[in-house]
Amino acid sequence: MDPLKSVLSVAASGMRAEGQRLKIVSENVANANSTGTAAGEDPYRRKMVSFQEVVDRDSGASMVEVESVSYDTSRFELRYDPSHPAADGEGFVKMPNVSTILEMSNMREASRSYQANLNMFETARGMRSQLLDLLK
Repeated sequence: MDPLKSVLSVAASGMRAEGQRLKIVSENVANANSTGTAAGEDPYRRKMVSFQEVVDRDSGASMVEVESVSYDTSRFELRYDPSHPAADGEGFVKMPNVSTILEMSNMREASRSYQANLNMFETARGMRSQLLDLLK
């Protein structure tokens, strides 16, 4: 396999994985205040992305892909609001286990990783174009 094509494939796999991570982070942020609708019902549960290394058979290059999307099993915060429809018998409402500060940190990290892969992709594409110009 063409070494530049291998670099393009590695960078593209990183962008796909980080794009999926950004989708999950944005879903978490969007649901940071999504409570249940009935008494005692569980609210939105935070999702997490796990990556795994995948080796391309043709080139031997190590790529990345989303292995799984799982739920964060940490406890829900209880907030006293007896007028809420999801309040239990004691007036407490379960709040989502989403920390917007943590999610914003994850979003920044995923965005920077995506950008680094995009830069690598653009550099390899430019090198490939220059090589084709030299061969003319």
